Amino acid sequence: MTFRHVDWLYPGIGLKRWLALATGGGLALVYSLAVLAGVAWSDDLMRGLGWGAMTDRRLAAAVLALDGVVVGTAALAVGARRVWLWRRTNPETASEIRASTRLARGPRIAAVGGGNGLAALLSGLKARTSNITAVVTMADDGGSSGRLRRDMGLPPPGDIRNCLVALADDESLMSRLFQYRFADGGLEGHSFGNLFVAALAEVTGDFERAVQESTRVLKVRGRVLPSTLDDVVLHAQLEDGGLVSGESTITACDRLPRRVWLTPEEPHALPQAVDAVLRADMVVLGPGSLYTSVVPNVLIPVVRDALARTRGWVVYVCNVMTEPGETDGYTAGDHLEALYRHGLAGMVDIVMVNDGPVTGDSAAAYERAGATPVAVDEERLATMGVRVVRGDFAQMGQAVRHDPVRLSDALLRILR
Repeated sequence: MTFRHVDWLYPGIGLKRWLALATGGGLALVYSLAVLAGVAWSDDLMRGLGWGAMTDRRLAAAVLALDGVVVGTAALAVGARRVWLWRRTNPETASEIRASTRLARGPRIAAVGGGNGLAALLSGLKARTSNITAVVTMADDGGSSGRLRRDMGLPPPGDIRNCLVALADDESLMSRLFQYRFADGGLEGHSFGNLFVAALAEVTGDFERAVQESTRVLKVRGRVLPSTLDDVVLHAQLEDGGLVSGESTITACDRLPRRVWLTPEEPHALPQAVDAVLRADMVVLGPGSLYTSVVPNVLIPVVRDALARTRGWVVYVCNVMTEPGETDGYTAGDHLEALYRHGLAGMVDIVMVNDGPVTGDSAAAYERAGATPVAVDEERLATMGVRVVRGDFAQMGQAVRHDPVRLSDALLRILR
């Protein structure tokens, strides 16, 4: 760090006040010593200070100067020490500190969901505000998370890990390490991040604290919170009336779910997550798998009640593509109707839908898998009492997902 650049004097750095205090104290000290030495003494000065009626003006000046020496020395010492401490505890550059201050003044956003969709949203939002709270589903029971859940009795860490990495301050080695997945041996299929969170939970005896410590390790902007710490299981009634249990079973089923619910039916919500929803300027539902990532969070009664009572905008980000086995043939209106069936009728203010083209190899691969772009039935959405925000939000790649930058910009425009 260097003080040669004027950037350090810009607002929001937190350094100018201590430099000013040290400089003012130094000037007061020098001048007071000069008065004591008789260098700066004059009758005009003393009369201006109201000491003209005293018989011994030099004695009065000496008393005044001594006070100046004490005050100046104290101000110089305090200011200099704070500048020294500031330099030791702030290795960032001036531009980084200014950016951090700007982000800290950003809007309060609670993002509710799970899976890759939520992680993509968070990676875009972190460049615009650090007042982000990710409220993450705990219904996952497949893959590495499911194995750890069964073997260790822990809440599933997979979606939590994805959100932590998405909100990490930079793409550091530790962030990449958290996403590393073992390819063979006894750890095959496990990601390092899942094992790290599981080990921390065992050491601390507290899954919530393990997530908090992981937040510090990754220098996360914002917070990542499980929606519940209860051992919840997701169940579904299918369109043909059949019943299945387990999040991974629902996603693998070839019949569409009609209704989902949790056991226990009224799991306890994490208080911090509820508070984040209540205090948010905007609550974002999705993007993500409708029945297995978004809906499980709102099945928690206290979370659903917070959505009803929040003063912030409640925005549902509809998926770009339908999801085979879960939302085949669904329009945007069908997605919203599913939310209404699960207790959110009248709570959603805005639905964001993609109206950009989905083309190329990605679109062809999705079509072969039975997935198609979600149709926007805007008139139906309007009759359901929501405002529709359209935009080109699709990002082409190995998977068709929301573009984090364009989606985040659109959300912030709503707040502005």
